[in-house]
Amino acid sequence: MGGSKLREYQGSNFLRQRLVLATITSTPVRITNIRPRDDDPGLQEAEGGFIRLLDRLTNGSQVEVSDTGSQLTYKPGVLLGGKVEHQCSLERGIGYWLEPILALAPFCKDPLHLILTGVTNNQLDPSPDWIKASCLPILRRFLTDDTGLELSVSKRGAAPGGGGQVVFKCPVRKSLRPVQVTDQGKIKRVRGVAWAVRVSPATANRVVESAKGELLKFLPDVYIYTDHFTGAKSGKSPGFGLTLTAETTTGCFLTAEVCSNPAGSGDGPTLPEDLGTRGARTLLEEIFRGGCADSLTQALTVSLMALSPADVSKAVVGPLSPYTIQQLRHMKDFMQIMFKLETYKSEEEQEGDAGGLRIGADKVLLTCVGLGFTNLSKKTS
Repeated sequence: MGGSKLREYQGSNFLRQRLVLATITSTPVRITNIRPRDDDPGLQEAEGGFIRLLDRLTNGSQVEVSDTGSQLTYKPGVLLGGKVEHQCSLERGIGYWLEPILALAPFCKDPLHLILTGVTNNQLDPSPDWIKASCLPILRRFLTDDTGLELSVSKRGAAPGGGGQVVFKCPVRKSLRPVQVTDQGKIKRVRGVAWAVRVSPATANRVVESAKGELLKFLPDVYIYTDHFTGAKSGKSPGFGLTLTAETTTGCFLTAEVCSNPAGSGDGPTLPEDLGTRGARTLLEEIFRGGCADSLTQALTVSLMALSPADVSKAVVGPLSPYTIQQLRHMKDFMQIMFKLETYKSEEEQEGDAGGLRIGADKVLLTCVGLGFTNLSKKTS
């Protein structure tokens, strides 16, 4: 594993990736030059909040931040888990905190019961619906037993006011299992959630209508639920949005989402019909990219592949996102693990190549031998 050698980085990019990998591998990190030339130098409120959340999840972590906030030294402690409550900054959505924690959650000492409050839906970060539809199935593949893995939205809060609440529960495991997912299969159905808070309930129905109008041209099995929170559960700001998931015949999930402009923003109001059409097209774009994990879950997939037992894991994904490419570089730094990357074509696509045109983006086959990471803090009982 990473050992105790201090790793040094510069700049504010990929801060969460670095801190999560540092925590898993017990490697201290120092990050300098965090926005040194900005009008507002140093760590932003959301980044500081993420460091505090890691501090709550661990025991014995040491965090030092310089006066200007432009230098951070983090020495990780032991992952404890248990029940943790965290008030998220309204700058970012709850997904900003939740998504990186998924790679850590199975390796705590006690099962994690995480309660996050803040903005559940905005245009920047993945919503809890997206994480539930996309990331949890990936996590389930790697967990030997997924009893107790759940994510629920108890209050929904749109940007900018927030007021939402999300509960995430994850069991602890001694180790993961290696996976080989290379067959994406064919899209068999589309499911979705259209949500609306502090606007007319008819808004969600209008979103559903226009999204279905687009999707029914391609396949018949489309069902979109409407989710209209009212009263205390509806947060502090009006908003609406749509999360769509395409499920394949081999049990892979590709998800996309759209969200209305936040109240009071300079972009003006969003038309529900436009939002529904845009959501459907965003999903079709994700399907075009293909693979057994969508663009959000690529980084989680490679993290869990690296932490699985010392056996070969394989996964086919669509074109790599810049975030995933950086994740692979960081994993070489922290874990000394290298992935083999190959352009992947299914047998059908290879046969189709003879005819010239190929449909779909270039897929990538990721292969690695896991580290054989074991959770030393898990109680043996």
